[in-house]
Amino acid sequence: MKILVHICCAPCFAYPHQRIQDQGDTVVGYWFNPNIHPFMEYCARRDAVQKYASLEDVAVIYDDYTLMPYLSMIMAEIEQGKDRCLACYRYRLEKTAAYARKHGFDGFTTTLLSSHHQKHKKIREIGEKIADTYDILFYYQDFREGWSHGRALSMQYSLYRQRYCGCLWSEYEKYKE
Repeated sequence: MKILVHICCAPCFAYPHQRIQDQGDTVVGYWFNPNIHPFMEYCARRDAVQKYASLEDVAVIYDDYTLMPYLSMIMAEIEQGKDRCLACYRYRLEKTAAYARKHGFDGFTTTLLSSHHQKHKKIREIGEKIADTYDILFYYQDFREGWSHGRALSMQYSLYRQRYCGCLWSEYEKYKE
């Protein structure tokens, strides 16, 4: 199969990339993260993905940084009392699924499934629902077991490792103390 993998960051991409590839499937990364703020944080994470992709010889598609449409969407969700994280997952996974469907991929997944800090069950539910909408496979695997592998590889390659999820709200929550 040819799997499009939404990438949140290089350390989280390392294990899913190698795991899927070791199973004999083709991996193409997809960098789409308008949630990351500030812009220099976005650049640091993107540059780490580019470095990893070069070192591991993996293709990655880099989509535009569309901060303003993202902020408009997320603010509307928050004003309606909805969970901002779920809206963010949905926004990025929907874009990934649409790209995968349009460009002939067999399925899509996300490195968000690598993190112990994300809402794993909800990511899976959202991915499966979007997969039904776009008539494409959501490749589910619990990648959290490889978190330490990704961390070790990021240290070996001297890849940037972030200290918060990426969004404006998580940055505030991380540093407000």
